[in-house]
Amino acid sequence: MSNLKELHSVLAENGGAITAAQANKTGVSNERLRLLVKSGQLVRAQFGVYVAEDEFIDKMFIAQLRRPKIVFSHGTALFLHNLTDRDPLSYTVTVPTGYNPSNLQKDGFRVFTIKRDLHHIGLTKQKTIFGNPVWVYDVERTICDCLRSRNQLEPGLCGEALKRYLIRKEKNLMGLIQMADMFSVGNLLRTYLEVLL
Repeated sequence: MSNLKELHSVLAENGGAITAAQANKTGVSNERLRLLVKSGQLVRAQFGVYVAEDEFIDKMFIAQLRRPKIVFSHGTALFLHNLTDRDPLSYTVTVPTGYNPSNLQKDGFRVFTIKRDLHHIGLTKQKTIFGNPVWVYDVERTICDCLRSRNQLEPGLCGEALKRYLIRKEKNLMGLIQMADMFSVGNLLRTYLEVLL
């Protein structure tokens, strides 16, 4: 019984979701998870991820639980940072080089890869629309990623994001320029800024 209390405690801490590995650490076996699903106390959201019966399924949060190395990026990050109103039809993530993206792509994710030493730069947590924390790139890194991949994104997305960024009070223009130089889009950013400022 105490195992179930601990399971519910972990569910509460994790926004109503738990992985099989987390449940096993509390002493709840995979067979017990199966029985909890069968009795309607848990819902199997995806392979190895379970949610409380009364929880909405937050697909971004579930994806993060299953794949801790993914970072929400590009158009998805712009949406999370309120730099666009375009609700992403499919989520965009960035993974380090060497990570096999085939399962992510099968699940409908758009996947970008980056060198391992650049994967962690600009990493921050942001809440999904359901209030659960996920890894996402900060605003400045997101703008740089969008500039780097501008030919693979919706037309006008970079310009719209930059316009919204420039009217924000909490912008870090020098940080953005330094980040752009680091990701080899400094000249392109300056061209955009000359037009917009």
